[in-house]
Amino acid sequence: MTVVALAISDGVPLYELAAPCAIFGVAAPRGIDDWYDLRVCSPPGARVDRWFTASTPYTYDDLVAADLIVVPACADLQPPEPLVAAVRAGYDRGARVMSICTGAFVLAAAGILDGRRATTHWMYADTLVQRYPAVTVDPGVLYVDEGRVLTSAGKAAGHDLCLHVVRNDFGAAVANKIARLLIIPPHREGGQAQYISRQVPRRSADGLSPVLDWALAHLNEPITVEDLANRAHLGTRTLHRHFQARLGTNPLAWLQQQRVRRAQELLERTDLPIDTVAAEVGLGSAAVLRRHFRQALDTTPDAYRRTFSAVTSASATESGVVSLTRNVAPAR
Repeated sequence: MTVVALAISDGVPLYELAAPCAIFGVAAPRGIDDWYDLRVCSPPGARVDRWFTASTPYTYDDLVAADLIVVPACADLQPPEPLVAAVRAGYDRGARVMSICTGAFVLAAAGILDGRRATTHWMYADTLVQRYPAVTVDPGVLYVDEGRVLTSAGKAAGHDLCLHVVRNDFGAAVANKIARLLIIPPHREGGQAQYISRQVPRRSADGLSPVLDWALAHLNEPITVEDLANRAHLGTRTLHRHFQARLGTNPLAWLQQQRVRRAQELLERTDLPIDTVAAEVGLGSAAVLRRHFRQALDTTPDAYRRTFSAVTSASATESGVVSLTRNVAPAR
């Protein structure tokens, strides 16, 4: 079982504790044996925002021994030295370390981000650059995955990064199930913009929702940007503006993301040949699917299936139970 240590420092914002607690702290999905064991680690009497005081049996000593260390924001951008030392010790032991919002300042103070690309809330990116010039700060993305070191922007981006970790550990189907329970987007790409300059149009008014639903229902067919524009009764340039305003990406990139995502689920839940999977998601051939998988996930469809095989047996199908087997733990 993967021990996840959530580090609380005095004055930690309440909202940023919600994502790791709601995602890593839930009961294991059906069929999963090797789930997460969430442990909230805190110094005695630490305040949570302005309303609560932490009461937990776990301290920073337990944080050092964890497999995954989660560091949410620190109040006043002043990382407490005991927390910095504990995070560094845990990282040196081999733990994965991830930050939410200004938790990146803790990782930077520990020297873990030196020479790495990282992100934080866009409001504090310049301060991070000034204090820690050895860090390559990208203020425009939701999260950055550098292997054992992961950083995210503020607030809601913490959900995105936590789901990204679950997706890497247990596959897209499990991450999507948790997202559905939380009623949050199942997958926002890490490179998506932190904020969008234009106001997001209403779902009922922008005319985009029926187009997205149609595309998702016809991923096995050839779909062009012109097809989407015609469906939306818009010109292609106007369609691009709507996609950027609502989704923070362009139509073609969104379409390719959905094809890869659907392929992930088919690889996890079926034993269809790779060529068939490629055809089912509209990518035509195994070679094209492999290219997109390499670009999006830095792996191959075959390797992904070996890692996240979840083939439903005939008896399991009849009983409505899906058996999920995690064959190979990803080297993250």
